[in-house]
Amino acid sequence: MAKPDNRADNVEHLQQNIQNTIENLNESKAYLNEFSSEIGSEERSQIEAKNERRKESIQGFREEVKDEAKHSLQ
Repeated sequence: MAKPDNRADNVEHLQQNIQNTIENLNESKAYLNEFSSEIGSEERSQIEAKNERRKESIQGFREEVKDEAKHSLQ
């Protein structure tokens, strides 16, 4: 039997994911600033590309929070 759709803690999980992703983004920016002279261009490009994906993920999480808020009002 399928589990019922329990969305009670979805917003909490999404907000935690947003916070974790922001922390990872900030840590990688600090890493780039601190070690920019020691890392190669390929590693820098990989980190920058990952940061762009992190920004996209944050935006997606925020959209999901809005959707969950709408759902909870129904």
